[in-house]
Amino acid sequence: MYLKLFKRVIDVILALLGLIVLSPIFLLIVIAIKLNSKGPILFKQKRVGKDKVLFNIYKFRTMKIDTPNDAPTHLLKNPDSFITKIGKVLRKTSLDELPQLINILKGEMSVIGPRPALWNQYDLIRERDKYYANNIYPGLTGWAQINGRDELPITEKALLDGEYVKKMSVLFDAKCFIGTIKSVVKKDGVIEGGTGSIKKLKAIDKIEKYDSRQK
Repeated sequence: MYLKLFKRVIDVILALLGLIVLSPIFLLIVIAIKLNSKGPILFKQKRVGKDKVLFNIYKFRTMKIDTPNDAPTHLLKNPDSFITKIGKVLRKTSLDELPQLINILKGEMSVIGPRPALWNQYDLIRERDKYYANNIYPGLTGWAQINGRDELPITEKALLDGEYVKKMSVLFDAKCFIGTIKSVVKKDGVIEGGTGSIKKLKAIDKIEKYDSRQK
């Protein structure tokens, strides 16, 4: 019942409140983006949704218009050179993700859930299949986001997404929401141009323990 109704009601309420309360910040960001670089205000990109159905995610544009499309930032050579000055601030504070409140209202995302993978991030999609993390709505933030974010290797990120699937509830969503606020304030886990180099050994240990429990 939580998944089908209550979670959706909470998503809509929080998304509407977010759009209303944060509208002055939206306006300031729009002005800053237009003054800082050429190009559109919003950036659309194909992402993997519930049951691996593709949808267009919305973000405030943080990259220059000549950046290769559909390429994860960590796979770009010298990714810092593609990010605009205002984009660096938006990414550090996660303010670039705010337009996804629209995706939530459209029923394509939830407030809490696994972060939506790029359509061509086959390794992450494949790992999430193991833990049924592709079977739920992706989130604006989630359990993996507050436990390492860009620092996490793909294997551990998928494992944490699977842990969220198993523990999903009102209280666990609240824990993720509060943890997100703390992470944003501390600017935790944002590493441009790299992912997964810090916690690989920890990830392998967790996966081995998970696999052993499934046997």
